[in-house]
Amino acid sequence: MRSSQAQPEELSAQLALIMASQSFLQPGSKMVTSAKSTVPTVTDQAAAMQLGQCAKNLATCLAELRTATQKAHEACGPLEIDSALSAVQTLRSELQDARMAAHDGQLKPLPGESLEKCSQDLGSTSKAVGSSMAQLLTCAAQGNEHYTGVAARETAQALRTLAQAARGVAANTKEPQSAAAMLDSAQYVIQGSAMLIHEAHQALVSPGDAESQQRLAQVAKAVSHSLNNCVNCLPGQKDVDMALRSIGEASKKLLVDTLHPCSKSFQDAQSELNHTAAELNHSAGDVVHSSRGTSSQLAVASGKFSEDFDEFLDAGVEMAGHTQSQEDQITVIGNLKNISMASSKLLLAAKSLSVDPGAANAKNLLAAAARAVTESINQLITLCTQQAPGQKECDNALRELEAVRGLLDNPSEPVSELSYFDCIESVMENSKVLGESMAGISQHCKTGNVPAFGDCVGVASKALCGLTEAAGQASYLVGVSDPNSQSGQEGLVDPIQFARANQAIQMACQNLVDPASSPSQVLSAATIVAKHTSALCNACRLASSKTSSPVARRHFVQSAKEVANTTANLVKTIKALDGDFSEENRNRCHVATTPLIEAVENLSTFSSSPEFASIPAQISNEVRFFTIYMKIKMQFLLRGQFFFYLLRGFFSLHCHIVLFVCSLISSAPGQRECDFSIDNINKCIRDIEQASLAAVGQSLQGCRDDISLEALQEQLTSSVQEIGHLIDPINTAARGEAAQLGHKVTQLASYFEPLIVASVGLASKIVDQQQQMNILDQTKTLSESALQMLYAAKEGGGNPKAAHTHDAISEAAQLMKEAVDDIMVTLNEAASEGGMVGGMVEAIAEAMGRLDEGTPPEPEGSFVDYQTTMVKYSKAIAITTQEMMTKSVTCPEELGGLASQVTVDYSQLAHQGCLAAATAEPEEVGFQIKTRVQELGHGCIYLVQKAGALQMSPTDSFSKRELIECARAVTEKIAMVLSALQAGNKGTQACITAASAVSGIIADLDTTIMFASAGTLNPENEETFADHRESILKTAKALVEDTKLLVSGAASSQDRLAQAAQSSVKTITMLTDVVKLGATSMGSDDPETQVVLINAVRDVAKALAELISATKCASGKPADDPSMYQLKSAAKVMVTNVTSLLKTVKAVEDEATRGTRALEATIECIKQELTVFQSKDVPEKSTTPEEFIRMTKGITTATAKAVAAGNSAQQEHVIATANLSRKAISDMLTTCKQAACHPEVSEEVRNKALRYGSECTTGYIDLLEQVLLVIQKPTAHQRQQLAVHSKCVAGCVTELIQTAEAMKGSEWVDPEDPTVIAETELLGAAASIEAAAKKLEQLKPRAKPKQADETLDFEEQILEAAKSIAAATSALVKSASAAQRELVAQGKVGSILANAVDDGQWSQGLISAARMVAAATSNLCEAANASVQGHASEEKLISSAKQVAASTAQLLVACKVKAQPDSEAMRRLQAAGNAVKRASDNLVKAAQKAAFDKADDHSVVVKTKFVGGIAQIIAAQEEMLRKERELEDARKKLAQIRQQQYKFLPTELREDQS
Repeated sequence: MRSSQAQPEELSAQLALIMASQSFLQPGSKMVTSAKSTVPTVTDQAAAMQLGQCAKNLATCLAELRTATQKAHEACGPLEIDSALSAVQTLRSELQDARMAAHDGQLKPLPGESLEKCSQDLGSTSKAVGSSMAQLLTCAAQGNEHYTGVAARETAQALRTLAQAARGVAANTKEPQSAAAMLDSAQYVIQGSAMLIHEAHQALVSPGDAESQQRLAQVAKAVSHSLNNCVNCLPGQKDVDMALRSIGEASKKLLVDTLHPCSKSFQDAQSELNHTAAELNHSAGDVVHSSRGTSSQLAVASGKFSEDFDEFLDAGVEMAGHTQSQEDQITVIGNLKNISMASSKLLLAAKSLSVDPGAANAKNLLAAAARAVTESINQLITLCTQQAPGQKECDNALRELEAVRGLLDNPSEPVSELSYFDCIESVMENSKVLGESMAGISQHCKTGNVPAFGDCVGVASKALCGLTEAAGQASYLVGVSDPNSQSGQEGLVDPIQFARANQAIQMACQNLVDPASSPSQVLSAATIVAKHTSALCNACRLASSKTSSPVARRHFVQSAKEVANTTANLVKTIKALDGDFSEENRNRCHVATTPLIEAVENLSTFSSSPEFASIPAQISNEVRFFTIYMKIKMQFLLRGQFFFYLLRGFFSLHCHIVLFVCSLISSAPGQRECDFSIDNINKCIRDIEQASLAAVGQSLQGCRDDISLEALQEQLTSSVQEIGHLIDPINTAARGEAAQLGHKVTQLASYFEPLIVASVGLASKIVDQQQQMNILDQTKTLSESALQMLYAAKEGGGNPKAAHTHDAISEAAQLMKEAVDDIMVTLNEAASEGGMVGGMVEAIAEAMGRLDEGTPPEPEGSFVDYQTTMVKYSKAIAITTQEMMTKSVTCPEELGGLASQVTVDYSQLAHQGCLAAATAEPEEVGFQIKTRVQELGHGCIYLVQKAGALQMSPTDSFSKRELIECARAVTEKIAMVLSALQAGNKGTQACITAASAVSGIIADLDTTIMFASAGTLNPENEETFADHRESILKTAKALVEDTKLLVSGAASSQDRLAQAAQSSVKTITMLTDVVKLGATSMGSDDPETQVVLINAVRDVAKALAELISATKCASGKPADDPSMYQLKSAAKVMVTNVTSLLKTVKAVEDEATRGTRALEATIECIKQELTVFQSKDVPEKSTTPEEFIRMTKGITTATAKAVAAGNSAQQEHVIATANLSRKAISDMLTTCKQAACHPEVSEEVRNKALRYGSECTTGYIDLLEQVLLVIQKPTAHQRQQLAVHSKCVAGCVTELIQTAEAMKGSEWVDPEDPTVIAETELLGAAASIEAAAKKLEQLKPRAKPKQADETLDFEEQILEAAKSIAAATSALVKSASAAQRELVAQGKVGSILANAVDDGQWSQGLISAARMVAAATSNLCEAANASVQGHASEEKLISSAKQVAASTAQLLVACKVKAQPDSEAMRRLQAAGNAVKRASDNLVKAAQKAAFDKADDHSVVVKTKFVGGIAQIIAAQEEMLRKERELEDARKKLAQIRQQQYKFLPTELREDQS
C-alpha cells in the first residue's frame, strides 16, 4: 500500500497491491469464520460483543475489498504479463549482484536464514514454479490473455521465492564453488523463465501459430531442465545423484549376454550373498533415517548404500553364474534388475523427502520404497540360497520385520487407506493368523516337520507385518481424533496417485514397444494404460470442480482432455498392433506413446504444486502416550528375539497381543468425546428446565442488568448458527469419518453452555410470559435434539459398515436442523421488529463471500435453469425494494420484515449465481455474473442498514431519503445483474422476459373475464363483431408462424431465439387486444358469449407461455434430450388452441352452434389442465384443506348446470355451463394440487387427493362429452346417461372432501359452518375492541377538541375494531340466514310478511337480529370516528358500544331458539359473543374514564361580582333542570320502543327472556 501510494502511476506497484489484496482475502475470510465460531465461547460479554462486531466489520470490509480488487484487476489485468516479465528481469539483476558478492566473499545470510530452511524452501518452491509454468503453457496455448496474465504473475511470485531461497543457500554454503553453482543454476532458471514469459506473450499475439507453440514448448523444457539442475545443487543432492549414477553404472553388468565365469564356490557365493543382502537391507534403513536428518547424514548414507548395492550386485551376478539352467539364470538376473529399480526408487524418495520434508505422505512413500527393497532381496535369497531347513524363512522374516519397524516412528501421517474399524478388523484377523502360526511353529519344532515350520514362519512374518501396518494407521487415527490435535487437511489432488499412475503408464508403454512382448502382454499393458488414464481424468474432473482458482480449473480440464485424446490415439495404434504385430505397427505405437507420456508427466508436475498439497496432522502431546504404548508393544513383538521368546513361552506373547487388541477397541476415536459431550448437554437441559419452571412461577432470574437485550439476542443467534453449521459435519463423521468425530462433537458441546446462558438471559429480559416460554421451549428442543444426535453418533462411531445406525443418525440430524430453523425464525422476527439488522448484513456478506471462496457446489442443472431462478429472485428483490420505498413513508415499522425478505432472497440469488457462473460459457460471462451479484450485495447491505436506522427513528426524514436512494441504487444493480445474465444466453433471457410478459397478458384477460361476467363490458361505439373478425383471424395466423420460429429457435442461435420470443410476445399482445375489442363489440347483452371468446384467447396465451418455457429449457439441447420432446408437445398444444380460437371466432355469431363450440373448447381446456395436474411439477405455494373444499362446491353447482343444460339443449344454457365448468374444474385442480403438496400432508393422503382429483376431472369430462352428445343427438337414453355421469362426479367430489378432511385430521372443522365463521369473526372483533379500550385508557383527556392527525393512532385502532365487528356481523347475517332457511324448511318458523311494515326487527326472525348487530356496529364506527376527530362526545361512543353488546346478546338468544342447548357449536358461539360483550364493556369503561377525566380537568371560571355570580348560578340551575327533563323524555321514548318491539317477539324468545 505504501509503494502504491508513493508511486500511483507505477503499474508494477498497482499490480502488487492487487495481488496482495487477493492474497489477503482467503486468510481474512478464515479469520472471520474463526472469530464467529469463537464468539459464543467468550465468557466476557463486552469482549464477545466487540469480537463479534469486529468480525462483522471485517466481513463487510472483505466484501468491499473483493469487489474493488475485481474492478482494479479488470482495469490492470491485460498488463500483467509485462509486469511479470519486468519482475523476473529484476530478479535476474538481483541474482547477478549476489553472484558478484559471492565471488568477492561478501555474500552473507539474511537474519533468520539457515541452510536447512533455505534448502527446504528451495525444494518446495521448485514444485510451485513447475506448476505455475505448466499453467502458463496451457493458458498461452489456449490464447486466453486474462488467465495467461494470472499464470505469469504467479510464476513471477514463485520465482521470487526461489531466488531468495537460492541466495540463502549460497550464503550459508561454505564452499565457494557450491555457492557459485547454486546461484548460476538459479540464474539459468530466471533467464529461461523470462524467455518463457516472453514466448507466452508472443503466442498470445499470434494464436494458433505452430512455430510459436513449438518455441514455447522448447523453452519450457529448457526451464524444467534448469530447475532440476538448481535443485540438484542443494547440499546432499549431489551425493544422492552420485549414488543413483553408481547404481545405474553397476546395473549395466546385468545387460551383458554372457556372464563371467564363477570365481568362487557355491557355498562361498551363497554366504557372500547373504552377508551383502543383510548389509544392503541395513543401509536401506539408514537411508530412511538419514533422510529426516541433515544433508550430510543423507550424503553419507546414500554413499554407503551405493557401495553396499555394488557389492550385493557382484554377489548376485556371481550367484547367477552357479545356476544350472539358462531359464534360472534369466530369473536371477530379473530379480537383480528389480532390486536395482527398487534401490533407485528408494534413493529418489529419500532425495524428494530431503528436498521437501513437508510433502504429502513423503515419509510413508520412503518407508514403502525401503520395504520394496527388502521384499526384492527376500525373493532373490529365496531363489538362490540353499541353507539349513527353516533358516532361510527365518532370515527373510527378520528382514521383513526390520523394514516395517519404522512405520510406528511417524504417527502424524497415515500409513494406509484403512479406517479405524478396518484397522481393528485387520489387527484381529492378523492376530488370529499369528496365533495359529505361532502354535504351528511350536508344534512343528516338537515334531520335526521342517517344511511346515518354514511355512509357519513365513505366515507369522506376514501377519505381524500386517498387524504393524494396522497398528500404525490406528495410532494415527487415534492421535488425530483427539480434540487437542489438529487433523490434517486433504489436498485438492493426491500427488501419490498421480505419481503412481505416471510410473505405471511409463512401464506399460515400455512393454508396449518392447519387441519381446507377447500379445497377452500387449493387451495387459493396454489395460493398465486405460485404467490409469481414466483414473487421472476423473481426478482432474473432481479437482476442477473443487478448486476456486479459475486458472487451475482450466488447466485441470485441459490436461484431462490432452490425456484422454492421446490415450484414444494410442488405443487406435494398439488395436492395429493387436491385429498385425509388424514392425511398422510397433513403430506407430511407439510414436503414439510419446505424447501420452508427456501429457501425463506435465499433469504430474502440475499436480505437485504445494497449492494442492494436503496438510499433515499435528498430534497433541496428550495423546502421544497411546502411540508410544502401541509402539512399545509392537517393538516388543518385532524384536529379533521374538522367535526365541515364543519358543520359551507362547502364552505370554498371546497375552500381550490380547492386551494390544483390547487397547485398540477401548480407544476408538470419538467415544470419549461423545460421552463428555452427552454429559455436558444433559447438564444444560437440566438448567433450561429449571429456568422454565422459574418462568412459570414468574421468578426467572437472568443475567446482569447491564447486558442489553440486543446483546443477548446476538449471542443466542451466533450460538444457534454455529450449532447449525456443525450438524452436517457430525452427520458425515458419524457415518464414516471416525477421526473427525471427536473434534466435531467437542466443538458442538462447547456452544451449548453459552446457548443456555443467552437463552435464559434473553427470556428474563422479555416481559411477555408466552414469549419467554417460547424461547425456553425452543432452546430445550434444540438441546434434546442435539442429545439424540450425539447418542446416534456415538453408536455409529464413524464406522461406515455400521449401516443399521445410519438411518438414526440422518433422522437425528434432520430433527436438529428443524429445531435450529425454528429458533432462528423466532430470533429473526424479533430482530427485524426491533430494527436490529446486524445479522442480516452478516448473512448478505457471507453470501457474497461464498461466490468466490470455497468449493463451489456441483451443478446439477444447466445454465438456463439457474438463469431462470436468478431472474425470479432478482425480481423478488426488486418488488420488495419498491415496497420498502412505500413503507418508509406509510409504515416504517414493517421495514424489518421486508429487509429480512431481501436478505433471504439475496442469499438464494447468490447461491444460484455461483452455480450459474460455474455453468456459463464462456467463463468471462460467469465472472461478470459474479461481479454483478456482488455489487448488488453491497447495495442490499446499504439498503438493509438504512431500513434498520429508519425503523429505530421513524420520523427521521434524512434516513427516509437515504433509504429511497439506496432502493433506487439496488434497482439499478438488479438491472445490471439481468444484463449480465442476458449476455450469457440472450435467447433464453428473452424467453424469460417473454414468459413474464405473457403472464401479465393472462392476468389482464382474467380481469376482462370478470368484467364480462358482470355484464359491464360495453362497446364505446357502434362497431360490430364482423369489423374485427378478419383482424383476429389474420393475427392468429401470424401467431402460428411465430410459433414455428420459436420452436426452430431452440436449435438455432441465441439471437434467432431472442427475435422469435420477442415477436411472439408482440403478436399475442396484438391478438388479445383485437379479441377484446371483438368481445366488447358484441355488447353486454350476451356476457356468456363474450366470456367464451376471451377464454379462447386466454387458452392461446397460456399455451404460448408453456411453449416459451419449453423452448427456454430445450435451447441448445440435443435432439434426443427429454426437453425436446416437451417442446414438441407444447407446440402441439399451442396449435390446437389457436385452431380452437379460429373455430370459436367463426362460430361466435352463429347462435345454433356457438354453444356446442364453447363446450368443445371447454373440454379441450379441461384436458390440458388435467395434463398439467398429472405432471410431477410441485406448485410454488400451498393452500389449506378448507380452501380446497370451497373449490369443490363449484363442481357440484357446475354439475347441476351441466345436467340441466343437457336436458334443455338450449345454446345459452350450454354456453353458461361451459364457462362455469372451465372455472370450477381449473380452480379445483389448482387447489387440489396445492393442498396435496403441503409439507404436512402424508404421502398416502397426497396420493389419494391427486388420484381423486384426476378421477373427478375425468368424470366431469365424460359428463360434458355426454352433454355434447345429447345436444347433437337428443334421445331419451342419452339424457338418462347424464344422471349416471353426474352421480360419478358427485361420488368423486365426496371422496375429495373426505380426503381434504383427512388432511387436517382430528382438527378438522367445516369452513362453511356459519357458527365457525361467526366464532372467528367475533373473536377478532373482541381483540380489536380490547386494543381500542387499552388505547383509550392511555389517551389524555382533551380540554378542547383536538385535530384528527394528533390522534391518528387511536383512530386507526377504533376503525380497525369497527372493521372487525363489521366482518363479524357479515358472518352473523349469513349464519342467521342459513338458520332461518332451515327453520322455515322444518316448518318451525314462518315468514310473516304482513308484519314487516310494523316491525322491521323481528319479522324475519334470526336474520333481523343479525341486522341489528350490523346497525349497532355502523353506529359504533360513526361514533368512534367522530369522537376521535373531536366532533362528538365520549357519551355517544359509550352508547354505541353498549348497543353493540346488547344486540350481540339478543342475537345469541335468537340463535338459541331452535338450537340444541348443549351443542359444541353453540358453546363456541356463546363464548365468542361473551368476548365481544366483555370487550365492549371495557371500551365503555375506558370511554367513561376519559369522560370523567375530562370533567375533572374542565375548569370553571367563577365571576367575582355579586350580580354576575347570581346570574351564573341561575344559568347552571336552568341547564340542570333542562337536562333532567330531557333525560326523563328519553327514558319514556326508550320504554315505548321496547314495548313495540316486544309485541312481535316470538314466543320462544319471550319465554327465554322471562
